[in-house]
This record gives sequence, structure tokens and C-alpha cells, in this order.
Amino acid sequence: MVETIKDTRNHSVKTSNSDNGKSADVSARKKALLLGRMLGLSSEDDYRPSSASIAERSSFRAQKLASQYQSNLETIYKIAISQTPSDVTGVDLDPDWAHQFFQLAEQIHNRKMQELWGRILASEITSPGNFSLRTLTTLKQLTHKEAQILEKALGMSVLVNNESRLKLVIGFKHASGLGHFFKKPTQTNIGLSQFGLPYSNILTLVEAGVLHRSELETGLLSSKTPISFALSGIKLKLTPKSGQLFFSYYRFTPIGDELTQLIRYKTDVNYIKVLKEVFAQDFRID
Repeated sequence: MVETIKDTRNHSVKTSNSDNGKSADVSARKKALLLGRMLGLSSEDDYRPSSASIAERSSFRAQKLASQYQSNLETIYKIAISQTPSDVTGVDLDPDWAHQFFQLAEQIHNRKMQELWGRILASEITSPGNFSLRTLTTLKQLTHKEAQILEKALGMSVLVNNESRLKLVIGFKHASGLGHFFKKPTQTNIGLSQFGLPYSNILTLVEAGVLHRSELETGLLSSKTPISFALSGIKLKLTPKSGQLFFSYYRFTPIGDELTQLIRYKTDVNYIKVLKEVFAQDFRID
């Protein structure tokens, strides 16, 4: 016999208010009971799970799920419409791409993530080929929290010289003169954790498939050739004080590069300040 779980949609949950005016959290048990609605184990209108067969309960749950999926797609579609210009010629979507897109997009419930999917659809209608099916699959698995971490990382990423791919610069190394092939380079790090990006978050982006696992390094930098760093609208010119310097960084994967077109981020001004202070030890900064 199935236990009927009381429907709480039209009933407010009584919670005590603290002095600061915030409502107390709903208990874990009540949270668990609310999941019964998703499973078709909560009474709704003339539906009573206790008197329904398991096939009927399964059918009821499938209907609820289909309705939720439809609602998700309609929300994403409305966002795409709002992002699509009327003065630009549109193109027909590739049928296979569109099929996969809608199959994946219907399972996106978080509003912020729905906004990303809406912008993808608008972008493909306007200028197709920017987002691969592989990127869509990765994006579907990306949680809102992981998207926030990516936003934080992008706020500390730079375009080096005329490159089109962002780099997450983490510091520089000194090759220690002519014997640098036999000596371990000394490293100076910026310390990204002080800006809300600890190493655990780096690993999260790696596991999400948007950041390469290995820390990369440039070759030795010429003391006669300045390097340009572009962070949003801010540009820096760094000139090595010696020919024994190179900097280290993390690079975004091709999927990560595609996702950077979606995430709206702001450059962390405090990161720029510390970057200039750290690099000023061995670089001239203009």
C-alpha cells in the first residue's frame, strides 16, 4: 500500500523568524516529503496515489515530467527570442544539432542556466557553428555552481598579445641564469585563492572539461619584446627585465573556449592590482 503524501503547494510552511528577519530553513524531512510530488506520490486535484496502481502512478509521473520539460523548453525559447536581433538575417538550424539541442535543453531547470541555453539558441540562429554538440553535452552537465566558478575564473583571465584564446595566468618563473637547464626554476605565484578561486575550484573546472589539467608555461621571454595582457577593456604591457623569465598559466579546453562566449563576467580589479604588484618584481609594466 502506498502512503499518500500531503500536497503542500497551496499550504504555507510555518517557520519561525529570527531577529534578522530571515525565515528558518525548512526541515530536511519536509524537503524529502516535497520530492513526493516529483515521483507522483503526492495527492493533487482528483489524483490519489494511495488508490492508484503502480502503472497509473508511473503514467502520472511521466505526465508531470513531460509538462516540466515543456515548460523548460518554452522558457529557453522565450529567452532566445528576446536575444535574437530582427535586423540580422537568420539561418535554418542544422536538423541534427536542433534535435540534440532540444533533447538536452528540456532537462535544464535552473533559471540562470536556462539563460545560457537561450543565448546559445539565439546565437546559432544568427551565426551557426559556434557551439558544438560536444559543448552542449558538457554544458548540460555543468551545474549553476560550476558556472559561477567559471565566471570567477574568466574574471581573472587574459588575452596574451594577439591571441584569441584566454589564459588563466597564475604567476611567473625565473630560469636562474645560464644553468637553468640543471636548476629548478624559482616560481612566483599570484595566489588565486585570495580572489575566491582556490585550487579545488581549478580542479572542478578541470573535471568539468573546461580547463586543461596541466599547468602550462611559455618559452623564455625576450627582454626586448613587450607582452600585452588584455583583460576586458584593460590593457597592460609587460616587458621582462631579463631574458630568463617565463610565465605559467592554465589554458581553457576547446569546449571551455566555446563556453566563454556565453558567460557574462567582469574582470576582477583586485586581481589586476595584485598581478601588477607581483609581476613588477621582474617586469616593467606600462
